[in-house]
Amino acid sequence: MKHTLRQVFQSGKFLIGFSIFSFILLVVIIYPRVITDPPLQIIGQGTFFPPGLYVNVYDSLNTPYYTLNLPNATRNRIASKLSDEDRQAIKEWLTAVGISEDQIDVENTAQLLEQWANNYDPTLRVPGMTNARRNYFIRLNSSLSRLLATEGVSIAVRNEETGELEEIGAVTQTDYVNASQVPNVRLLLLGTDNFGRDVLTELVVATRVSLLIGIVAGLVATSIGLALGLLSGYVGGVVDDVITFITNLFIVIPSFVLLILISFSIGQNQRGPITIAVVIGFTSWVWTTRAVRSQVISLRNRDHVNLSKLSGYSIVHIILKDILPYIASYVVMALILQISSGIIAEAGLSILGLGPRTTEVPTLGLMLYWAMIYQAHIFGKWWAYLPVLITIALITFSMNLMNTGLDHVFNPALRD
Repeated sequence: MKHTLRQVFQSGKFLIGFSIFSFILLVVIIYPRVITDPPLQIIGQGTFFPPGLYVNVYDSLNTPYYTLNLPNATRNRIASKLSDEDRQAIKEWLTAVGISEDQIDVENTAQLLEQWANNYDPTLRVPGMTNARRNYFIRLNSSLSRLLATEGVSIAVRNEETGELEEIGAVTQTDYVNASQVPNVRLLLLGTDNFGRDVLTELVVATRVSLLIGIVAGLVATSIGLALGLLSGYVGGVVDDVITFITNLFIVIPSFVLLILISFSIGQNQRGPITIAVVIGFTSWVWTTRAVRSQVISLRNRDHVNLSKLSGYSIVHIILKDILPYIASYVVMALILQISSGIIAEAGLSILGLGPRTTEVPTLGLMLYWAMIYQAHIFGKWWAYLPVLITIALITFSMNLMNTGLDHVFNPALRD
C-alpha cells in the first residue's frame, strides 16, 4: 500500500490535479470560518456592484482629513467620471460643428474637454439635431461644468429650531481620508450579484455544495455501476442478459434527458441538493456498469479465481476477495470521473431552472442561472459568471488530471 501511494504521488499529473483540488477544498473549509456572513445575505441595495474596496461615505465625513497635493488627482478623477458615452457625445458635437475627426482623440481627456469648452455653444442650432438631442448636450455641459469645478463641497445639517441648513464643515478636492481609519469598510473582491449579495462568499459556499452534490452523485453512480457490473460479469447467463438489457435501455435514452424529466417531476420544493445528487447518481451508472463488467469478464477465468471456485468459496467471497481488489484502482478512477460529471450535470440542470431549491443554499449552477436570467453576460458584469466558470473548470480539470495520473500508474501499457 505504501509503495502504491508513493507511485501515485510521484505522478506529475496526479500531483498537479491533487494540489489544485486540495487548494479548492482548503478555501471551501477555511473561508466560511473567517467570513461568517450567510451566502445569500443581501448587502447591496442594487445590482452588480463592481469588485473593489467600499468605504462608508457617511463615516468617512467624520474621519480626520489629510491634505495631499497629488498632481494627477484631478485629471484621474475627471477621466474616470467621463464615461465612454459622454466622450462619444462630445465627439459627435465637435464633428457636427466642423472639427475633423482626425483632430479629436476621445482618449485624451484634457484635449477633449478643451475642445468642448472652446466650441460648445448652447444657442447654436446644428442642422438635423432634434430638440431631445440638443437638451442632452445642455445637460452634458452642465455635468462637465460641475466636473471641472475647483471648489469643494459644504457639509450642512438642518437646524431643528429654525429649519435652515447650517454649514458645519467643508470638503476640498485635496482632502483625503485613510481607509483604515473609516469604521465601516468592506472589501468585495468579486463585487455583488444581481441581488446585491457578496459574490465571493456566495461562490465559496456554492463550491462546497456543488462538491457535495458531485461526491454524493459519484458515490451513488459508482456503487450501482460496481454492484451491477460485478454481478453481470461474474455470474453471466440470464443475470448478465437482464442487466445488459437494462443497461442498453438506459444507453438508448440520453441520461441528461432522463435527468431533466425526473427533476421536473420531483417539483421545486422537494429538490434539495442531496435529492438532486441522488437523481444524478441514478442516471449516471450505465458506463461504470459496462466498464466493470468487461473487467470482471477478463478476470473470472483466472487461475486464482478458479482455485477459489474449486475450494468451495461462495460467489460473494470470490467477488470481494479475488476480483474486487484487482479492479479497485479502476473503480477509484471511475469515481473521480463520476464526481466531475456530477458537478457538471448539476450546473446544466440549474441553468435550465431545474436545479436545487434557490432559497436555501447556492450552487455553482444556480449562480450561473442567476447571472444568465439577469443578463450579466450581456451587460459585461463578468464577476457574476466568470469566477463560477473558472471554478467549475478548475475542479473538472484537477479531477481529470488526477484520473490521468492514476491511469499512468496502474495501467502497465501506458506506463511503459
